[in-house]
Amino acid sequence: MITEDRLQLNERFIKVFKILEDRGEIVKNDRNGKGMGDFAERILGNRAYGHIIRAYLNSDDKRVISYSQARRLCREYGINESYMLDGVGTPFGLDLPKVSADIGAGGPGNILFTTTEAFAGASLDISGFSTEEHSYFSLPGLSGAGLVAFPINGNSMDPVIFDGDVVICRQVESLQDIRDNKIYAVKNNGSVWVKYVQRILHGGRVTHLKLISANHLEHDPFIEEVNVHTRLYQVVRRISNI
Repeated sequence: MITEDRLQLNERFIKVFKILEDRGEIVKNDRNGKGMGDFAERILGNRAYGHIIRAYLNSDDKRVISYSQARRLCREYGINESYMLDGVGTPFGLDLPKVSADIGAGGPGNILFTTTEAFAGASLDISGFSTEEHSYFSLPGLSGAGLVAFPINGNSMDPVIFDGDVVICRQVESLQDIRDNKIYAVKNNGSVWVKYVQRILHGGRVTHLKLISANHLEHDPFIEEVNVHTRLYQVVRRISNI
């Protein structure tokens, strides 16, 4: 009999597989290194085991992924092991604050405030920050989890967002949730930009993002390739100095 923890592990695997598909890291019928056989070889050690991966993805099948295979998945695709193995945090390591029961009663709040440099890092490991680099706060009308705030450096988004403003962003789970011409914080390969975003699709998948500044006279649009490290956060609030 399959234990409950293995069933939960497999549910997380199904979710992670879908995210990797959305990001173009897995293309089921691809013959150029991203197909199901390639995935099976990286995770199970044999490219002929694509049918086993499909069994894991079928919630009605009795076969489920093992912990050793899940660890290989984490190593191969940069998945957060704490999330994959224990269900702690988020799939790609951004452990943004959960909703606090203490909000409104002197608690820390549900919005993580950090420096731009810390936010641009590979992951937000709260235990690794000094107290000067992060804190929590809350604002009326902004509830729920997955909220992060950081200051803006530069004038590329003038006059919509100014240098020194603080933006509050909500994490976007899937690239399919992106809406063209909305403002997002785009975090990719150790850099972060706040821009208007347009999707570039290939074969129905988002493969690149066009990043557009509001201050288009001084800052040209540019293209960023989507990869396993790409994360997006929709800007939901701007805080300016009075």
